[in-house]
Amino acid sequence: MALLVPKRVKYRKAFRGKRGGVATRNNTIVFGNFGLKSEAAGWVSSRQLEASRRAMTRYTQRGGRIWIRVFPDKPVTKHPAESRMGSGKGDVEGYVAVIRPGTILFEMGAVSEEIAKEAMRLAAHKLPLKTRFIIKE
Repeated sequence: MALLVPKRVKYRKAFRGKRGGVATRNNTIVFGNFGLKSEAAGWVSSRQLEASRRAMTRYTQRGGRIWIRVFPDKPVTKHPAESRMGSGKGDVEGYVAVIRPGTILFEMGAVSEEIAKEAMRLAAHKLPLKTRFIIKE
């Protein structure tokens, strides 16, 4: 299971941050003909991205091309279970990608529209936010 994690980070632990506004970048299809566009803000973990990628790859029977347009570069920390309050910030549990409404999550090419639509639908079920299937103009 090749999870997406940064090779190296400037800071080990990050602030949680705000997720306001809409996507101003990464909001148009560039590589493929079909895309999966987010309609809500949220965090998508590296595990969720990998599950989505696997679902699409399995459905297309390794035909066509898939591009993952987001990268989980934000560390998320968590305290161990049954630990007392305080004593600093928890250890890094995993990495997430910060998603704003309008961000293209996946792109697909070299397949028919029906196959792409169904593959993206299966992938969307693995994600924690509302998405929409889009076609390049």
